[in-house]
Amino acid sequence: MNPLLESQLLMNRRQFFGRAATGIGSAALASVLGKDLLGASGGVSGSFPNFPPKAQRIIYLFQSGAPSQMDLFDWKPKMAQQFDVDLPDSIRQGQRLTGMTSGQKRFPVAPTIFDFKQHGASGAWVSDLLPNIARISDKLCFIKSMYTEAINHDPAITFFQTGSQIAGRPSIGAWLSYGLGSMNKDLPDFVAMLSLGSGRPGGQPLYDRLWGSGFLPTVHQGVKFRGVGDPVLYINDPKGMDRSMRRRMLDDVNALNQQQFEEFGDPEIATRIVQYELAYRMQSSVPELTQLDDEPEQTFEAYGPDSRRKGSYAQNCILARRLIERDVRFVQLFHMGWDQHKTLPKQIKGQCYDTDQPTAALIEDLEQRGLLEDTLVIWGGEFGRTIYSQGTLTETNYGRDHHPRCFTIFMAGAGVKPGMTYGATDDFCYNITENPVHVHDLHATILHMLGIDHERLTYKFQGRRFRLTDVHGHVVKGILS
Repeated sequence: MNPLLESQLLMNRRQFFGRAATGIGSAALASVLGKDLLGASGGVSGSFPNFPPKAQRIIYLFQSGAPSQMDLFDWKPKMAQQFDVDLPDSIRQGQRLTGMTSGQKRFPVAPTIFDFKQHGASGAWVSDLLPNIARISDKLCFIKSMYTEAINHDPAITFFQTGSQIAGRPSIGAWLSYGLGSMNKDLPDFVAMLSLGSGRPGGQPLYDRLWGSGFLPTVHQGVKFRGVGDPVLYINDPKGMDRSMRRRMLDDVNALNQQQFEEFGDPEIATRIVQYELAYRMQSSVPELTQLDDEPEQTFEAYGPDSRRKGSYAQNCILARRLIERDVRFVQLFHMGWDQHKTLPKQIKGQCYDTDQPTAALIEDLEQRGLLEDTLVIWGGEFGRTIYSQGTLTETNYGRDHHPRCFTIFMAGAGVKPGMTYGATDDFCYNITENPVHVHDLHATILHMLGIDHERLTYKFQGRRFRLTDVHGHVVKGILS
């Protein structure tokens, strides 16, 4: 064939498929640009929410490493009589162990050394490690019957974030951005922040994919606010470039991207256009957000002595409230250091010092500002910890291994009943005895509070329609207000 003719045929074929895809690409561009272009509610094709939501926004306080439920919330007084007694086989029931304790010759019961008291009109049992959370217990809904399938940290955290133990699926915040769209054009739909615990600073690592968009368009991925330096990388213009020059550069780049989009219809080109524009607006919105000079002194007093330190859990809680005030859809704080295999009594005190006062202050702050009415707050880790000791047990020291069979989280705010405890575990805090709640059930319930039928929020990828709850999940109606 004539080389020139062959080249023309290839070009025509390329243009045909590119332009044929433009219709799909335009739909993608519409979805990422949100409700202004859709002329609908901001959801995918205007289909969400499916029914009136109780919650508009979420703050998820993720306690990475797995807090020990029997040292914080799930008091088992009968265990005091079982100190150093081997965990009965009838309780363990052959359940799998991690490699860290599978070689132990014994599994001695380690009762908590911390005191518990009942608090509020609800009579919630809370450890003396958490006096401030105990003080607001009537605002909280405790779920003591959570369970998961993963027994190690990375798959367990990935499961909580994405509904799958295998990396690559969209995170919760990305699903919400995709389904509900943006409420603030100057800030991301989804913001993640990390802090290091003082109980165990060298805890399990966290990865950016945990707030990623998976196979959804990348415009829906979370934006990480950093605790050191600029809150977002490249938020400031380089030396020698002013705002007008930046605007002209972006206009030229966007014009080139638009040409490429019209030629090939690639949705990621549309995403790039939107991300550049958002980044430009964030150059003004983010510094204003993260400068806390306008916060009164009582804010810092309420959130605790660590609240002035950049990157601390306490200051991240203040930033979470400020983001919610500006209608950011999903804010997730990851606090590391709860993985306590050896010196748990010492390490857990540090973790509770970090989180107790700021968590309570955040919930009270949201309530005082009228934001708790439509903001859901979630506190919890990726699994629980064992009643038996990992390693040497003494009267003042013990460690605990991973335990996916039962653990406690709590929620507050829009959509949940305050002052209640849901679910129960056996005397050894090892098995669920009442109202089990799987991770998929929690996800289904969270989506329900936002007005989303979890079975309808789907995305077709590689020939299959995926969703956050996969093919599982039941709404936990017993906790809904």
